Amino acid sequence: MSHTFSKIWLHVLWSTKNRQPLISQKLEPPLYDFIKNEFKEMGCKVLAINGIADHIHCLFLISPQKSISDLIKQVKGSSSHFVNQSDLISEKFSWQTGFTVFSVSESIVSKVRAYIQNQKVHHGKQTPEDELISFLKMHEIDRENG
Repeated sequence: MSHTFSKIWLHVLWSTKNRQPLISQKLEPPLYDFIKNEFKEMGCKVLAINGIADHIHCLFLISPQKSISDLIKQVKGSSSHFVNQSDLISEKFSWQTGFTVFSVSESIVSKVRAYIQNQKVHHGKQTPEDELISFLKMHEIDRENG
């Protein structure tokens, strides 16, 4: 076969360093637009991006030419640089080192998209820490051993 066919949806989330509440409603539009553009430049289509003051969620199709860790490292690094160079906030902006990623079945893409789009309402009911614990349990991931 001379072509590569791929359709792998990923739901990835990552937090600001030390979970500092740095992502204001004013920062969201330029930050999210920048992140969407970074994904696009690396051949990945973003379907949803949203979050709250200390973390974001992205739902996207990954390019088969990219590794997940390299892609997320690039997006996080370039977006931190963008925020700091643009003087969009007074504090130094950076992301935490790690990230959380899950594959998403085509059959529930719309459900995950709605979940991401509804982050602010969702986090009025559940803390980010409880959300992470819930995701890890749902995907049978041991928090201590990865």
